[in-house]
Amino acid sequence: MKYTTLPHTDIKVSKIALGSMTWGNQNTEAEGHEQLDYAFDKGVNFIDSAELYPVPANAETQGKTSEIIGSWLKKTGRRDKVVLASKIAGPGDYTAHIRTTGFSPKSITEAIDLELKRLQTDYIDLYQLHWPERDTNRFGQRLYKYDTQWDDNFNEILHSLDKEIQAGRIRHVGISNENSWGAMRYIQEHKTHDLPRMLTIQNAYSMLCRSFETDLAEVALREHIGLLAYSPMAFGVLSGKYITGKAEDDARLALFPRFARYSSAQATEATRRYMEIAEANNLSLAALSLAFVNQQPFVTSTIIGATKRYQLEENIASIDVTLSDAILDEIDAIHNEIPNPAA
Repeated sequence: MKYTTLPHTDIKVSKIALGSMTWGNQNTEAEGHEQLDYAFDKGVNFIDSAELYPVPANAETQGKTSEIIGSWLKKTGRRDKVVLASKIAGPGDYTAHIRTTGFSPKSITEAIDLELKRLQTDYIDLYQLHWPERDTNRFGQRLYKYDTQWDDNFNEILHSLDKEIQAGRIRHVGISNENSWGAMRYIQEHKTHDLPRMLTIQNAYSMLCRSFETDLAEVALREHIGLLAYSPMAFGVLSGKYITGKAEDDARLALFPRFARYSSAQATEATRRYMEIAEANNLSLAALSLAFVNQQPFVTSTIIGATKRYQLEENIASIDVTLSDAILDEIDAIHNEIPNPAA
């Protein structure tokens, strides 16, 4: 395994992080524990969860993922050996079964209370805002619509998070599904009022979704905010299994076809071309896809997720794959012809 540190800290994290959002829905507790054991044995020490998980979100399963992580931590006694990340859910119809009060001080306190109980721990290493409160572009949305109903509360949020840091319940904070304006507003509040610094940003990033590079990459590099890249395999599309017809009946898009962000005609054509690059270089498309993300200078850690053991093994092994400049140039050539088919 390769390691780096969370920006502005001395906390060592693996360049591959273990995502968990299928545990409690597509995966059982036993399977979640098996994944955690395997990943830990391979040197993965960074685990990402959220109060929302598993996905798709619903009231019946909400929080099950973190409970599975919590039972593993209790069973193994490895809390001090792993870096644990979680998130408070943003507002919206999708999360109304959790709460409808956004990131108010009371909401943040409540969310951390409940998540600590589920995780069976006294502290969370990295606590993230799952998506912005304001209505802005996220989850592949392209056309910006101005939100006139939202009042700027960045300062209040950071004060609430600071109280939790001072209490020792969380160590550091980050953002997720955020854009450049939001990231810079948090930085501004940090610098002006000596409030906690957002260390990381967890956004979608893959060969099919490189919109992070348009402006957030510069923010990340100049302000030292590390990208925790999620969906590096584009919901499994970048394994190639949907093109080759090898997708199993319980594959994510087979079970949940509404997750079609990476399944447009343009995305499928780009995937086919990337597969040709992989085959020409004796690589699997999965290895090519993950190695591409792993090598980006603004990426702190790549969040992988798997429902099957063999998928997990291949995903973690991608850390040992290094793409040449020639291969990266070929990837860029396809990207220039079919840019960001999944935004």
